[in-house]
Amino acid sequence: MRVGFIGLGSQGAPMARRIVEAGHPLGIWARRPETLEQFADTAASVSRSPAELAANSDVVCLCVVDDADVESVMSGDEGVLAGLAAGGVVTIHATVHPDTCRRMGEHAAEGGVTVIDAPVSGGGPAAAEGKLLVMVGGDEAVVERVRPVFATYGDPVLHLGPLGTGQLAKLLNNFVFTAQLTAATETYDFAARLGMDRAAIAEVLASGSGGSRAAAIVAGTAFDISGLRQVAATLLAKDVGIMLDVAQRAGVAAPQHVAELARSTLETLAPGD
Repeated sequence: MRVGFIGLGSQGAPMARRIVEAGHPLGIWARRPETLEQFADTAASVSRSPAELAANSDVVCLCVVDDADVESVMSGDEGVLAGLAAGGVVTIHATVHPDTCRRMGEHAAEGGVTVIDAPVSGGGPAAAEGKLLVMVGGDEAVVERVRPVFATYGDPVLHLGPLGTGQLAKLLNNFVFTAQLTAATETYDFAARLGMDRAAIAEVLASGSGGSRAAAIVAGTAFDISGLRQVAATLLAKDVGIMLDVAQRAGVAAPQHVAELARSTLETLAPGD
């Protein structure tokens, strides 16, 4: 299967490398030429535009930052949809609004192209090990057709339902994770006030039923999550905002206490705080 990949950041780059090292013909494109240099030792081919990349691909994976990036690289005379032949597949790995996936899916269908959403969780290290969690939404037959590509960097790969459900699962995950950062931080501070060593409590939580990925991350920051501002604050704020918008549009009340904890985390991580 010929694969095109756009979005060669800290997570996308190891995903793309896993694809080409597994033997799939890989095409890559990036706005900044220096981004492509890390693939000089691989068999990946470089395209001059998203349209050219798509013209030489059966499936195009997008691991960009946000909704605007997805629409930008897919649309227009030089976009993915201008080059991808009927029967092709666009996989949206970016975490975006489910409505964006559905809207782009309708647009792509006009040219016989199918869109599936497959946001991922785990970060660059998990991608490099082939252990990303891949949450997929879309037509089951199409998902099964591209599953061999997902399997190069993902384990588990979970098909959750129609287009948009992968995004919803990822948003729920990030919503809870954001809330857990505050829960973990306040728990460690509470333990310290009780006279306990926070590092010792982190070891307990690492093996105990009260532990979480967030608790481990907080411990790894030496119990000061302010260092996550540049790395996570913007993305977490985006994802929490989308999650709350999805709930509002669906007429469903977001869980109050989780939302309060998530907002507390975002306030702590707000730039300039």
